[in-house]
Amino acid sequence: MKISFLDLKASCLEIRQELDEAYRKFIESGWYILGQELEAFEAEFASYCNVQHCIGVGNGLDALHLILRAMNIGLGDEVIVPANTYIATWLAISHAGATPVPVEPNEKTYNIEPKNIEVAITSKTKAILAVHLYGQPADMDSINEIAARYELKVIEDAAQAHGARYKGRRVGSLGDAAGFSFYPTKNLGALGDGGAVTTNDGELADKINLLRNYGSHVKYLNEIKGFNSRLDELQAAFLRVKLAKLDKWNAHREELAKYYIDKLTDITELMVPFVPTWAEPVWHLFVVRHPKRDILKQHLKICGIDSLIHYPIPPHLSDAYAENQWGIGSFPITEQMSQEVLSLPISPHITHKTINNVAEVLQVYTKTG
Repeated sequence: MKISFLDLKASCLEIRQELDEAYRKFIESGWYILGQELEAFEAEFASYCNVQHCIGVGNGLDALHLILRAMNIGLGDEVIVPANTYIATWLAISHAGATPVPVEPNEKTYNIEPKNIEVAITSKTKAILAVHLYGQPADMDSINEIAARYELKVIEDAAQAHGARYKGRRVGSLGDAAGFSFYPTKNLGALGDGGAVTTNDGELADKINLLRNYGSHVKYLNEIKGFNSRLDELQAAFLRVKLAKLDKWNAHREELAKYYIDKLTDITELMVPFVPTWAEPVWHLFVVRHPKRDILKQHLKICGIDSLIHYPIPPHLSDAYAENQWGIGSFPITEQMSQEVLSLPISPHITHKTINNVAEVLQVYTKTG
């Protein structure tokens, strides 16, 4: 038995004809940057997220970085960010010149704990950057309430949460702006890199449009010091095809997640994901916890089952942030999670039978291991 963590090829094969047609139209158009395909995708994805504006950019990191730049957040400013996240969230803040201020997560949801945010706010705080980790929305009403009291901006890192809902509302529409990644492994993934910003703020959208294209709306008329970060036409064309399938693929992920939870809930020492009543996750990852994670991961490998760790090194313990001198114990909840989390296979093209095989291996291991 060999069970891969993720089969990207299967998704492409399902929609091969549509992708081929999108590629043909792209080639024949003769226009390959900032053209009709990108414009159409931006309109469609904005509508999907129930927002007024979508701006396609080069990748998810750029999406967050350009939001911060457009908000004039930079040197001397602080941005509150989850301690428990992928380092890209922090890097966006650092690249803007601002300082990330880490906050511990909720132990059940793994997302930023709103109760911990207020104590981290200082006179330098300009924004809260909330991550919808693993595809599950953060508690945005609580976050927005705190932000309103302190006049802070709210930014969503929705890189893993395409289509997720919070109290019935799509992520990407829950703050001042949101950054998305279209890295191939995402629920809505391109066939290369890509990203987007969504917002209801027309002025912010206009500035991000400038920033992504050398600070220019009109060629050679550069209004500000911009960047080169544009979602290209080919990826936009492919994403339009995949966007039409996203809800169906997410629904299958949800079925698999429920099946996992049903099979794994009673296993001793194995913690399955917790979903608040107000959250509709899209299960970008199915993450369990176990006190002997590394041994369990090795056992799964021996049994032919791929698994991954999201994430083994918290940003505050990475060499990239060594100058802050955060040692082990600085953020104990985050650090414990990094030692215990394990992502099991889940994707739109994995079957219930495959999930059952993984569950059976885990059941046997926890009884004998």
